Amino acid sequence: MRKFILVTLAIIPAAIASTQEAAPAPTSSPLPAASNSTPASTADVEALRQQVQSLTETVKALQQQVKDQQAVLEKANLAGESALPQNPEPSPIAAAANSPAPAAGARSRFPTEDTSVVASTTATAAPSGPDVNQNGTATPGAFPTTDTSVVTSTQETISSTGAGASLTQPITIGGGGKNYMNISFDGLFALAGSTARDLDHIEVGDHDPQQRGFNARNIELALDGAVDPYFEGFANIVFKLDNDNQTEVEVEEAFLQTTSLPFNLQLKAGQFFAAFGRINPTHPHTWDFADDPLVHGRLLGPDGLRGVGAQISWTLLLPWYSQLIFAVQNGRGGTGYSFRNPGDNGIFFGRMTTDRELRGLQDFVWIPRWENSVDLSPTQVVLAGVSGAFGSNETGANARTQIYGADFLYKWKSSHAEGGFPFVKWQTEAMYRRFEAGRGVDESFPVAETFHDWGMYSQLLWGLKKGWVAGIRGDYLHMTDSEFTDDLDRQSRSRISANLTWYPTEFSKIRLQYNHDFLEENFFLAGRDVDSVFLQFEFILGAHGAHKF
Repeated sequence: MRKFILVTLAIIPAAIASTQEAAPAPTSSPLPAASNSTPASTADVEALRQQVQSLTETVKALQQQVKDQQAVLEKANLAGESALPQNPEPSPIAAAANSPAPAAGARSRFPTEDTSVVASTTATAAPSGPDVNQNGTATPGAFPTTDTSVVTSTQETISSTGAGASLTQPITIGGGGKNYMNISFDGLFALAGSTARDLDHIEVGDHDPQQRGFNARNIELALDGAVDPYFEGFANIVFKLDNDNQTEVEVEEAFLQTTSLPFNLQLKAGQFFAAFGRINPTHPHTWDFADDPLVHGRLLGPDGLRGVGAQISWTLLLPWYSQLIFAVQNGRGGTGYSFRNPGDNGIFFGRMTTDRELRGLQDFVWIPRWENSVDLSPTQVVLAGVSGAFGSNETGANARTQIYGADFLYKWKSSHAEGGFPFVKWQTEAMYRRFEAGRGVDESFPVAETFHDWGMYSQLLWGLKKGWVAGIRGDYLHMTDSEFTDDLDRQSRSRISANLTWYPTEFSKIRLQYNHDFLEENFFLAGRDVDSVFLQFEFILGAHGAHKF
């Protein structure tokens, strides 16, 4: 093409020159003779002038095409050079992804083992189980939801953004391949009815329905993206409406984590949920029920155990998945419920709290965890873990808290499953808390006590058919009875729950749930039964991707 253009450019000026030579040359004939031939000469000159002008424009256009092609070639050469490795070591991103290069317009994702992280449906993270194919991508034709106990795959749908674009792909901004940011939005609402007027005392989670009527307790904006080749960042901003329809905003999570440390290590730092058990690290929109289990809300707190801190995890070199996790957090405030929590109006379990500043390492919350996963067969998987949380609390100068937990999950999915259905999932968690309740500020409370509180929940889910899940859950919570503490949170109780969830698409769900609560009599509080019904509905904008299975 370039040779053709150059030959054309060489021929056209010669043609213009020969045309100009063929034109009649001016003569020195007398003026009258010239005037007799004037009409013919004028027409010829005008025709030649137009031809010259047309050829000149053609030459300019061809010259511009040559310049454009040269620019394209230069860009292609530069792109080819930039694609070459600058050093013999592999890129940290490539090492972390360990997958083929994405198609044009797609951004590669960093795999993560963090259970609280939402990930794009096009991510390369490879959760265990039959929901994902060998290359770590979602199985086409499956039925995804935000609930990872159902499935993690997605359907490709043609959208206005271009043929083949997935509607589940998050809104992505950024460029250059190294930096991007995904944005998604999740709205979770509930209509509640209950025989109890004080539903906010019956429900133990801050994101649970808190009043009869409509509730909007978890409206979440999720952001995630690549910071640089070494770190990725995540943020979850939650908006809540209280019973007076006033808006509350909380930074539920905001942290960065490494993508390519050696020896199967990963670091995390910022504000994040502690890796304690199975419920605590996840967000409410991924729960299998509309409300928090009793033991989780009462021992780890209505907001779960989370805070500002750092965490290191190490995936062991074993034939099965096994990971050790160790975190440290400030443990202060309501999100450190059993630890450095000043309580409501400075009172916790009847004591005036000290609300002191950090004195040393003993006032941090130390959170170890060991978790394992084994595939029993291509259709069965078992996950088990043990957790702990240790730190000081605010009810006395030297008061301490210890929490221990164990969790178990079994999942079966048919080898002929359609979009992950049918399936059966059984999940159980148990916790024990040793809480040293001191005498408060200036030892103003009459006695010091040690509470031995424990509880558990067990839930069974059955994926009936594509999009339909039925569940049943049993809860029990034992709280040490106290002759000195009339706190409503210290009442032993149990609960039975049943629900049915319908996922019309991966972008929405509708859940109907019934609870029956048994509140036991104690030294200060009378026993009672409470019946509650919840109609929960959720919608998602963008891909609020799956958490780790």
